[in-house]
Amino acid sequence: MTANPISDAGRQNKAPSTATGSSSSSPNAASASSSSQNADAAASSTAPSVGGVGAASTGQTQSASPGATESESPRNKPPTTTSTALVPAAPSSSGSSAAARPVTPRGDEESTGCCGGGSERKGAKLNPTLKPSDFKLLKVIGKGSFGKVFQVQKIDTGKIYAMKVLKKDQLLKRKQVAHTQTERRVLESIDHPFIVSLRYAFQTQDKLYMVLDYFTGGELFFHLKLNGRFSEELARFYAAEICMALEYLHKNTIVYRDLKPENVLLDEEGHIRLTDFGLSKESITGDTLTHTFCGTPEYLAPEVINGAGYNQAVDWWSLGTLLYEMLAGLPPFFSQNVHHMYEKIMRQQLTFPRYFSPEAVSILTGLLQRDPTKRLGAGPGDAAELKAHPFFKGIDWDALYRKEVTPPFRPYTRDGALDTSNIDEEFKNEVPHDTPVNPSALQTQINFPGFTYEQPQSLSEQLGEDDGDEGLQK
Repeated sequence: MTANPISDAGRQNKAPSTATGSSSSSPNAASASSSSQNADAAASSTAPSVGGVGAASTGQTQSASPGATESESPRNKPPTTTSTALVPAAPSSSGSSAAARPVTPRGDEESTGCCGGGSERKGAKLNPTLKPSDFKLLKVIGKGSFGKVFQVQKIDTGKIYAMKVLKKDQLLKRKQVAHTQTERRVLESIDHPFIVSLRYAFQTQDKLYMVLDYFTGGELFFHLKLNGRFSEELARFYAAEICMALEYLHKNTIVYRDLKPENVLLDEEGHIRLTDFGLSKESITGDTLTHTFCGTPEYLAPEVINGAGYNQAVDWWSLGTLLYEMLAGLPPFFSQNVHHMYEKIMRQQLTFPRYFSPEAVSILTGLLQRDPTKRLGAGPGDAAELKAHPFFKGIDWDALYRKEVTPPFRPYTRDGALDTSNIDEEFKNEVPHDTPVNPSALQTQINFPGFTYEQPQSLSEQLGEDDGDEGLQK
């Protein structure tokens, strides 16, 4: 099954999740001091060579000034030694992850009021009677600025889920209402084997609840942190499945905008699932551009930073950054100082470790093209341009979609659907408790119209069978 579907609080040792303001408030990368550039430049090309694989997180992105300097919890360099086995031993409980400083998107999508929910998927059933007591809290598996993520069991069916609980007063205070409604709409409308599914959504007077699949494999970040970096075979496999998920989103006019290892979950077999759609943007087609400055610093495309306007091509830049990180252990332009990192993203020459294959260098050069019109995947073919690249030679895309390709790495688990081996100990040690909100925080009842949702059952589910991925459309 699955690991927690939020990602923000588990972020450790990297720059904070950045979803800051409008294009008018984009940071001036040119103003950053270049004195520390050389000090940071070697980081992305000196990661140790590791043959195996290499995590779990939570949450909504939070808020900070776009000009803030990152001085907290720098990401550790990859370990100098690691197992070369594709299946690692059980993760140690000694490491804990520090919560990342949050950031709030502003600009063309900012909203301070409660917006109406999207139209229900055809066949969806409203269940206004669903309530928190219908779920048994098992463990805390993530924490963010606006709430927590719990591993839960639905009492009437016994099924295990991940339940994301958000406090309405915090969403209003940090102007995250519109983004929360966007996530709710997107999760309802998408249906893909490499993207998490929303099963239920409901609300109380003070909180919102989203119930999603729980995956036991944890976050990609958890395994990357554990192993330093991945073999090219494993990185290619993950990149291929992520490519198919992004292709599906783009075909449905959705820009993801927050691709990072914390937002990539692994199921029990080792296939990926994208999660956390709070920063996604809908209805981006053709030459349509959006200007909101949001995302996570390490993975921001240059056109987001300079406020020039952007489209789906930003997702391919982020995939290039993530692929580089999987192969090298750090993103290509990483710096502990956010200003310097923006400067490097905008101007620093892209370099590669000697062990990168020519095919890897070629596809990364195409994905990390600063001119979005020339970037690999930016043309009318979108993902087709990536699929045709020599780096993915030998990938049977139809078989991959059907999950007929065996993942190179299977996450360690020991307790079946209840397993939390791949969730950080920091969260699991907390007693699961849905903390009440202070009544004074909500002076009047706040309703989020259209938020309640129950995914319609497939025929096999109605017959009491496990439907797997039946009925999914490319």
